[in-house]
Amino acid sequence: MNTVYTILVFIHIFSAILGMGPGFVLSFIPKSAKTMTELRHAYKIKHHLHILVMIGGTLLLITGLLMGMMHPYLFQMGWYIVSLILFFIALAMGPFVLKPFAIPVKEIVNQHQGEEIPKEYFRLSKKLNRYENFENLLFLIIIALMIVKPF
Repeated sequence: MNTVYTILVFIHIFSAILGMGPGFVLSFIPKSAKTMTELRHAYKIKHHLHILVMIGGTLLLITGLLMGMMHPYLFQMGWYIVSLILFFIALAMGPFVLKPFAIPVKEIVNQHQGEEIPKEYFRLSKKLNRYENFENLLFLIIIALMIVKPF
């Protein structure tokens, strides 16, 4: 059983690196775009990286819960419970917070004619970036809790 747990820890850490790592740069990718062509390309890259983030995030949740089931005392540890709560908040932010802001941004990216990036895009993407940065902060707190295990 200890070997299975060690494998889960390995998958968990590996998933955090491969899944969460790209998540921290997603909001930076479109910022360097100077034209609509570059912006569209940036969003294609962002979409592909987001797939890695979703796979990594799913593996993180599954392995974290499996480790908790193997060692139920984890569900009594404050850092573990707070990490799970923050993870579920971050997970819920996708459809309930980020998506409503992302839809109009993506509409501009997909439908705008010409090479000049419209001012409306910058206004909308600024709001979206605020929430993406907040979600990244949640993930940083989760990572810190997993490393330090303060309570």
